[in-house]
Amino acid sequence: MLRIAIATPPQTGQQWTLMRQCGVECAVGGINLHPQPDTEPDAQPWSYASLAKAKDAYAAGGIPLAVIESRPPMEKIKLGLPGRDDEIEIVCQLLRNMGKLDIPVWCYAWMPILGVIRTSVSLASRGEALVSGFDLAALPTSERPIRNIDGVPLEEQSARGVKLTEEQQWDCLRYFLEGVIPVAEEAQVKLAMHPDDPPLSPINGIPRIMSSVENYQKLLDLVPSPANGICLCQGNFTLMTDDLPGVIRHFGEQKKLHFLHIRDVQGTPDNFQETFHDDGKTDLAACLRAYRDVGFDGVFRPDHYPKMGDSAFADELGIARLFAVGYLKGLREAVYTEAH
Repeated sequence: MLRIAIATPPQTGQQWTLMRQCGVECAVGGINLHPQPDTEPDAQPWSYASLAKAKDAYAAGGIPLAVIESRPPMEKIKLGLPGRDDEIEIVCQLLRNMGKLDIPVWCYAWMPILGVIRTSVSLASRGEALVSGFDLAALPTSERPIRNIDGVPLEEQSARGVKLTEEQQWDCLRYFLEGVIPVAEEAQVKLAMHPDDPPLSPINGIPRIMSSVENYQKLLDLVPSPANGICLCQGNFTLMTDDLPGVIRHFGEQKKLHFLHIRDVQGTPDNFQETFHDDGKTDLAACLRAYRDVGFDGVFRPDHYPKMGDSAFADELGIARLFAVGYLKGLREAVYTEAH
């Protein structure tokens, strides 16, 4: 059965207590994996000692760590720049140590330079809750910079002098996978590729190759391995297809679904906004039936919550997260107990 997770750093508190009480079963690790200057190798955040300390903190808080979604720096890997082998070696060290600690899934992404993009983070949704959105027509001007999901302006200085093509991106991805897949196989860690967000290519001339169902199959065929798989983020995949349950079955029957993000949107890839989990374009019950039917027994987490309430109180307690967990837990029970 699907296991409900919450994305959180290894720091207990009021939200953790509420999540445990709501029945959250495991954690998706928000661990800082950026290199620490003047730090011994054994104390770097991807080291065995550092990951063991983080895993113990999650266990002590009552929400065991099941997935690491943080990533060390990978821009040289994605751009094929000198120094990419050093970045690949750090990823390999991370995977080896995850294997030693029995942390089974690493979620990574392939979005060079721009990352996750939103043009607004304060669109009115149901009951005047605030959500983020993307409108290609609003990109970009000097007065209206590209922003990531947290509303932080994204800079493009790393793109200066770098010519990117889709073919180059596939070559860089193959090089990366050929370097890390054997390590992941030996460590028994599964890789889960997150989609481009938004799933649109190119954006400002920058190709984004993880933006279609067909390209996801190409990813799996690029370096075939049980370790090479997908983070199926429903908010992105539902913008790629009119048949999300069919896509779930397509990849699930190949046993390539390694991790799930469950969220929802309204709109199209070039103009959409996020929604509450019960208010988007996706038939979530049909999707959960698809996961059930292909025998997926991994982790999913609700993702990209609206901003609810009229004060910091709602954010401090994670009210939107609690709503999402409760809704998805009830829907899971309904789907998995129905006759089929």
